[in-house]
Amino acid sequence: MLDRTLRLPKEKLLLPAAKKLNLSPSLITLVGLGFGLLAAFAAANAWYLGALCFWLTNRILDGLDGEIARIHHRQSDLGAYFDIMADLLIYALMPITLVLGRQESSLGLALAALLSSFYINAGSWMYLSSVLEKRGRGATFQAEKTGVTMPTGLIEGSETVIFYTLFLLLPQQLELLFWFMSLLIAITIIQRLYWASKHL
Repeated sequence: MLDRTLRLPKEKLLLPAAKKLNLSPSLITLVGLGFGLLAAFAAANAWYLGALCFWLTNRILDGLDGEIARIHHRQSDLGAYFDIMADLLIYALMPITLVLGRQESSLGLALAALLSSFYINAGSWMYLSSVLEKRGRGATFQAEKTGVTMPTGLIEGSETVIFYTLFLLLPQQLELLFWFMSLLIAITIIQRLYWASKHL
């Protein structure tokens, strides 16, 4: 929902660093993945402030790798694929390690619901994306700066960053936050199914 609105401010914020850092975008992705793994480790040990710092660093680097690739003309399908796989790994690990850090079995069902909804949602946009790219109505056609088109929905990358940040700021409310995010993701899936029924 917020990704397209926040894209321009994010690019302006990251542009000075991206111009100066003529490094391999995949190296930035790898360093970002390392910070994501540190965030997960910190969350598993209930060190929430450290986890929050590592998580936000991971998100900054996730935006920076794409900006570096675009500015220095180093975009590649492999780099875009590596980037999304790194994101999915960290998105999966963070809720699991947060539950480990809380050591409460009652969170298990909420965690299962969140991860299930997250991956059904990922499938919903990835499949639509591949169909739109195949039909020539993808990222290039829509003048998007992403590697492939990402059909819009209620929960996108920006909302995920907000929720995961709330997870780390309010670990006592994980169960409620997990269920709430799962509900919003379910609405997003329904949005995309409806869109597909009208446009495919």
